Amino acid sequence: MTGSLRLRSLLAASVSLVAVTAVAAPAFAQDTTVGEVVVTAQKREEAIQDVPIAVSAFSQDTLEKAKIDGGPNLVLAIPNVNFSKGNFTGYNFQIRGVGAKLVAGSGDAGTGIHLNNAPLTANNLFESDFFDVERVEVLRGPQGTLYGRNATGGVVNIITAKPTDDFTASLRGEVGNFGTKKVRGMVNIPLGDMFAVRLAGNVLQRDGFGKNLTTGNDVDDRDLWNTRITVGFNPTDTFNTTLMWDHFEEDDKRSRIGKQLCTKDPGPANIGGMNFLPGPAGVVQRGFFSQGCSPTPVNSAGILGTPNSQGTLGGLFGALFGFTTGDQYAGQMQDPDIRNIQSSFDPIYQAKTDIVQFNITWDLSDELQLTSLTGYSKNSLFTRQDYNRIVPNQSFNTTPNPVNALAAMGPAYTALYASLFPGGVINDPQLGPLNKFATADISSGDAKQWSQELRLQSNFDGPFNFNIGAIYIDYKNDGDYYVMGNTLTAAALVQNSLPPAATVTGCSTATPCAIDPNQTPNRSGRNYYDNTGAYHLKSRAAFGEVYWQLTDDIRITGGLRYTHDMKRQENRPVVLNSPGSGIPLSTAKPFLTADFKETTGRFNIDWKPDLSFTDDTLIYLSYSRGYKAGGMNPACSASVFSSCPSETFEPEFVDAWEIGAKNTLLGGAMVLNLTGFNYDYIGYQVSKIVNRTSVNENIDAKIRGVEFETVWSPIDGLRLNANIGYLKTEIENGETSIDVFNRTQGDPNLTLMKSSAASNCVLTTAGAQAVLGFSNGLAGPPPNPFALLQACTLATTVPAGTRLFPGGPLALGRNPFGQLVSDGYEVDLGGNSLPNSPEWTFSIGAQYTWTLFGDWDATIRADYYRQTESFSRIYNAATDKLDGWDNANATLTVTNSAAGWTFEAYVKNMMDETVLTDTYLTDDSSGLFRNGFYGEPRTYGVAVTKSF
Repeated sequence: MTGSLRLRSLLAASVSLVAVTAVAAPAFAQDTTVGEVVVTAQKREEAIQDVPIAVSAFSQDTLEKAKIDGGPNLVLAIPNVNFSKGNFTGYNFQIRGVGAKLVAGSGDAGTGIHLNNAPLTANNLFESDFFDVERVEVLRGPQGTLYGRNATGGVVNIITAKPTDDFTASLRGEVGNFGTKKVRGMVNIPLGDMFAVRLAGNVLQRDGFGKNLTTGNDVDDRDLWNTRITVGFNPTDTFNTTLMWDHFEEDDKRSRIGKQLCTKDPGPANIGGMNFLPGPAGVVQRGFFSQGCSPTPVNSAGILGTPNSQGTLGGLFGALFGFTTGDQYAGQMQDPDIRNIQSSFDPIYQAKTDIVQFNITWDLSDELQLTSLTGYSKNSLFTRQDYNRIVPNQSFNTTPNPVNALAAMGPAYTALYASLFPGGVINDPQLGPLNKFATADISSGDAKQWSQELRLQSNFDGPFNFNIGAIYIDYKNDGDYYVMGNTLTAAALVQNSLPPAATVTGCSTATPCAIDPNQTPNRSGRNYYDNTGAYHLKSRAAFGEVYWQLTDDIRITGGLRYTHDMKRQENRPVVLNSPGSGIPLSTAKPFLTADFKETTGRFNIDWKPDLSFTDDTLIYLSYSRGYKAGGMNPACSASVFSSCPSETFEPEFVDAWEIGAKNTLLGGAMVLNLTGFNYDYIGYQVSKIVNRTSVNENIDAKIRGVEFETVWSPIDGLRLNANIGYLKTEIENGETSIDVFNRTQGDPNLTLMKSSAASNCVLTTAGAQAVLGFSNGLAGPPPNPFALLQACTLATTVPAGTRLFPGGPLALGRNPFGQLVSDGYEVDLGGNSLPNSPEWTFSIGAQYTWTLFGDWDATIRADYYRQTESFSRIYNAATDKLDGWDNANATLTVTNSAAGWTFEAYVKNMMDETVLTDTYLTDDSSGLFRNGFYGEPRTYGVAVTKSF
């Protein structure tokens, strides 16, 4: 049989079925064979069991029955996959320990997201539902040849349904708990012999999973709609085109992040036996020894506490200008329901995406096919929510705390304070008039991408074939991350009313700090934090694979790819509370650039032996190299004791060896696949937040694992499946990093202190005593606890390698008091697991289909998934441990195919597990709280579908 005839035969015989998760299509209800699905894992259509790659595929029917509504649910059906939302509206889809744990506008994902084989740099994978898809493919392992911009972890490829020659239509309505209402529909209209149009849409509305206890409104609700129009033009049997427009829109009160996790750090009662000053001055002093939140496990008893506001930048400004006295959240705990928040306003979540694709497939001859993939996408995103998600129980002072940085002004400052803040109310343009400590953040951005790919592939009868091509991507984004605080605005208001000699941060009547008058900031103000910088990527690559059928049962595949990534980012410094207006480009270096040129590829040999105990077997051994470009670090606020990180971070690489066996047994009634892999992970990109910016580090690691996947249909109508993944990840010996959450590592000889920028440093306890003693000696009148803020300021340098004491942490220099200053201990990372990499993932499913009467069939399905514990950060400390979790889904489907009716009842997360998928640690100036990200609670509902 020729290659083209064999391909057409497979296409005719294929069913929309997952070979590795095995949900039966109705056509196989009375058949014990598990069927075969056709995929495009190698950019050409092949039976999944003939593809020498670890790949899973899901049809629309499979997705419905297994309740895989969208990207986050794919984790339930694929071994060694993990998923969690991220802090800045992004996500981490991680395959075999490889994903995206970096924070940078110029950073790339480890898992490539593709729509109809075309890459989408910005996408809605975790926001939108799968609807009217032909299948969803997930390729595991580095894809360094054919796909998009390379991918070190793998690829998710969503193949949408295309127009056909027959009129078909369907309408599905669903209702469920939390007021869920979902409508999904499709109509396919042929227009003569050459044209056909397919229209599809999805609408979802539901109430919130939680409440805002302050406003009384639902939060974390959904209100979105998604439409897709695809036009097919097929003038001949050899020339086919599709033009697709996909539109997504969401506008609701969805929470970008979940609960804030914090065990309050009140600060030490004394410093090595030395007491703080009595009264308000001592309260302020003690706050300068607090980091806000203590490093405790996420399941500890007090984890739903509140940060010590004195350990934050907003709290520091509150103390400096007398708005606050002590911790504004003193004695407060959060609501124990992890779905609820307490905020002065409801979250805002707005997203909009348009995607246009024009794809051409042209059979130049019986042996050569040309493919063109043209894509354009436009994304916009705006999210706003309370930074701490709790309203403090204390109010601002109606007259300034006498312990403040301007106390020497006496009655003049009291009068100024009263005129600016009558009754202690700060009128902040972004937060409104409030007499309580308040902060909020905004994560927003706009992105555009244009891509063009051309491929030429052969289908010769001889032993040699090829697939060659090139791709160009032009991607731009421009976003902002704002943090707004009313004490920050108030500090600017005070100083803008003072002569230069009286100011603290440089704002004054002569050099005022602009205050943005808009509720939604526009970058004009200096009264808030804004990390921004437009980013532009140009990526071009040439690639190719050759296939040599060495013998009837042995095939060799070789592939190479040359990639050139050029990145440029505006260099806009952070200008919080500094004189002037707007956010200018850096005068010294307006733009940061990075240029990467890399060659990657793969070599594979596969063998189809004739074995007596299997019907069909494919054994393969492959080596592949994946690459993910480096990039530019975000803008930085230079600290008084540490410099900004390097302007760029390095690329990462994965050198992967994989061996696999794909087997069909028992006359087609069983599929059993085994895969083993071993990775050298070079330059893994991971972030930590230091001094209000992201510092991206590169470390090396080893990864190895095994995957077992099977489907078995032992009797008519019954289908069983199981997936087991084992994953072992280890950071290489010699890798070190400072854990900003625990800089002292519990050493009693060290004491943590707060700097004038609200970042943290470490002194010896004796050195901290000396600084405290100096501050106590300035007791007044008026008292001056703010001398402590100079403890982290570097006044003199020290020789490289100087330590605070023998065996202690490295010193950065000496402060004005002559004491050595350090960032803290470097932690040995050797042997630690990579973040979000559970050692075991396990899923089983069972499905039974039987005839009720006449044309009515019923299918009942149940799925169970479990993953073991993992860690949220590379330090693998007790604070980083994420508990293992379970999930169980069930569906009952009753279908009359002849009449086109389907009735479904379902329950997801039937045990109502509260699943913490990941955490994000904020920086010193935020108080080192952690944002938690949670899976959905138990949901259930019923649905009715009518097909025409």
